[in-house]
Amino acid sequence: MDRPEVTLERMRSFVRVAERGSLSAVARELGVGQSTVTRHIRELEQAVGVPLLTRTTRRVTVTEEGRNYYAGCVHILRLVEQAGDEARSTRGAPAGTVRVSCTAAFGVLHVSRLIFAFQDAYPEVSVDLSLTDERIDLVREGVDVALRLGPLAESTMKLKSLGQSRRVLVAAPDYLAARGRPARPQDLAHHEGIRMSNIAGSDVLVLQGRRGGRHAIPFEGRLRLDHGLAAREALAAGRGIAPAHLWLVSDLLADGRLERVLPDYSPPPVPLNMLIVPERSGIARVRLLVDFLAGEIARLPGIERPQSELSVRQADAAEEVRTERADAHRDGAAVRRRPHASGRPRRR
Repeated sequence: MDRPEVTLERMRSFVRVAERGSLSAVARELGVGQSTVTRHIRELEQAVGVPLLTRTTRRVTVTEEGRNYYAGCVHILRLVEQAGDEARSTRGAPAGTVRVSCTAAFGVLHVSRLIFAFQDAYPEVSVDLSLTDERIDLVREGVDVALRLGPLAESTMKLKSLGQSRRVLVAAPDYLAARGRPARPQDLAHHEGIRMSNIAGSDVLVLQGRRGGRHAIPFEGRLRLDHGLAAREALAAGRGIAPAHLWLVSDLLADGRLERVLPDYSPPPVPLNMLIVPERSGIARVRLLVDFLAGEIARLPGIERPQSELSVRQADAAEEVRTERADAHRDGAAVRRRPHASGRPRRR
């Protein structure tokens, strides 16, 4: 008997089951019977000649062969989707879905509203925004673009630097009134620190002096949190002192609910990057969203542009100044050489 063919429909069913871990859940998503999904998987396994899934009464797991095949299926399905997108984009405005992953607090406070503005400009583009502080596998999760704070591991993703996110040390006025204002970094040892349990090394606070110098201070406290928005609330409630991204607390500083602590010192800035799945970077809607977010994020409080971009801008500005000076010099020379009405040069 001839083997069944490998079809896109069967591949899509397999990919969804591998991601959901449930035949019945995928059947509900697709609006078909569970027997249809089961048949797709069985026929795909017959086509490739290896078991892709292990089924028990409670769950479905992916075999080792299935994991390798899954990555290939995701790649093929993305290429098919991209080809369709490119074909449609030649007929009008960008359309389709862009899947974005972003650090939770940054997404809630800033990226979500930027996406609203993007969709106003491109109403045919849908955006699937996932907010998480976990480092997810972009390809496996079907994400096109991810915004990441902090150092990055080596990756095959395309990298776009958005600059550095400045941080400051802050606390509520009521807390400082009750506990006193630190006058030097060492004084922090006697204060209540709000620490992040999802950031390695948060038990030691590193501060850089405005005039140089680096201090590593033990940072203790009774409150440990794993979410930036929770830290923001704790700070505003007067629970202690904490280092915070400027984009996280700029409004609280502006209206007086928080104050800078040790303003001559600051924690080192954190790199902010955008990761783009290479196969998706050429799609018009993805490219447009990447460029839009990069431009708007650069305007947020505490975001310092990448040094390379600053160098280019500084070089352009310097070139403009040199051009203006050269033009002024030529104009001045022309005036000095301009003859009188009599046609004789002006005597110096």
